Amino acid sequence: MSLMLSMAAFALAASISPGPVNIIALGAGARHGLRASLRHVGGATLGFGVLLVLIGLGLHELLRYWPALTQVLHWAGVAFLLYLAWKLASDGGELAAAGNQNAPSMLAGAALQWLNPKAWLACVAGIGAYVDNGESRLLWQFTGIYLVICYLSIATWAWAGSRISQHLGNPRRMRLFNRSLAFILLASALYLLLA
Repeated sequence: MSLMLSMAAFALAASISPGPVNIIALGAGARHGLRASLRHVGGATLGFGVLLVLIGLGLHELLRYWPALTQVLHWAGVAFLLYLAWKLASDGGELAAAGNQNAPSMLAGAALQWLNPKAWLACVAGIGAYVDNGESRLLWQFTGIYLVICYLSIATWAWAGSRISQHLGNPRRMRLFNRSLAFILLASALYLLLA
């Protein structure tokens, strides 16, 4: 298997698997449609790309010297997941007429990646596996491949949400769907609290 194919397989496995960013993309697609959700998808992709490059350039070394910063990121991630779960659980379920009112923004997508433990683990593992001794050519090659696959993976979740929305045509069903997603985010946050 070529190195690029191996990089792509890693990026796909890490990007398409369920996690907070993908759960939010699914919910945004269901509530606001694919088009409005693409801001979140783009922001999450760019946020991940910046995180990947910074870790590849040595951010992981900084975290090794300042372990308290790791704890701050951990607690901020838990708090953000709890906030998102609360927002979903308390949502009234009304479908947006314009399609993009209150849809997740690019900034929210990027911030979620920086507070997402899954994103940090994927970055550290990927850099460790594919970027020998911080070689910049490999870092940029890996980042380029990852950005395309990450965007398509998160967009797939948003697309799936937009397809589900035809079955969520009333506020009661949307509330149930949102509360199910909130439960998944709450379970993720509790797991992080207990880990």
